[in-house]
Amino acid sequence: MEARANLKYARISPRKVKIVCDLIRGKDTKTAEAILMQTPKAASELMLKLLRSAVANAENNHQMDPDKLYVSETYVSPGPILKRGRPRAQGRFYRINKRTSHITIVVAERE
Repeated sequence: MEARANLKYARISPRKVKIVCDLIRGKDTKTAEAILMQTPKAASELMLKLLRSAVANAENNHQMDPDKLYVSETYVSPGPILKRGRPRAQGRFYRINKRTSHITIVVAERE
């Protein structure tokens, strides 16, 4: 049995979130939470909130034991890109891509 939590349209680049995802994949939830609290990355706040949501979903919706939970999967996929621009010299216009992310955390019980 597994429980999941999704965050869609997060205004952070997937490339930045992927670094934090790799830190907690496969760890038990208490260790993952401690890692996220000590990681000085912008994505760690979003991931911490999402991890707590996934644990709450497991506990309340699937009656899992919160002490036996671990992060079985975590991944990020790119969302839509907000296209903005900046005027440059000689009438040119440079495009700036504001990237978004869809983040998923899946927790499961250890046997």
